[in-house]
Amino acid sequence: MNPRNIIAFILIIGSLICLYPGLTEPMLSIRVAAKIPLIGDFELFERTQSVVEVIRALFENKNNLVATLILLFSVVIPILKALLLLVVLAAKKWRYRTHTYKFIAAIGKWSMADVFVVGVLLAYLATSSEESISAEIFEGFYYFTAYCIVSILGIQIMDLREIKRSINTYKN
Repeated sequence: MNPRNIIAFILIIGSLICLYPGLTEPMLSIRVAAKIPLIGDFELFERTQSVVEVIRALFENKNNLVATLILLFSVVIPILKALLLLVVLAAKKWRYRTHTYKFIAAIGKWSMADVFVVGVLLAYLATSSEESISAEIFEGFYYFTAYCIVSILGIQIMDLREIKRSINTYKN
């Protein structure tokens, strides 16, 4: 493996390491309160959840379609993509590398992890601008953002010429 692909391999492993706490650690806290004269702040709603907790709550509340979409696009596809990239990088003489890489490129377009991060950030910004609503971003958001950035870097650094050369060598 050439140096670029070694770096890509390390970055993809790093992205998977960031993905786990990005999914399990609290990501966003939203608090809704009203100011009542003579009483002060009266809390109406407060919730702090991770991505996994949101998915679980959606399933419990019978929002199966939304829960399934978040599970698929924010959990399953990113994990599948990273694992397949590791296989493509690690396999020496494997004739299905090109097909696997094309499959990764296809499912990568369906990975909504980066859109999810932007959505959480916009929710935070929108709620923090309201007087009666407060929002706070937690470490899960930062881990998930790191996963997105590191994963993209790993893919960008990959040297596909080496992969194509090894495929051609395998064919001959």
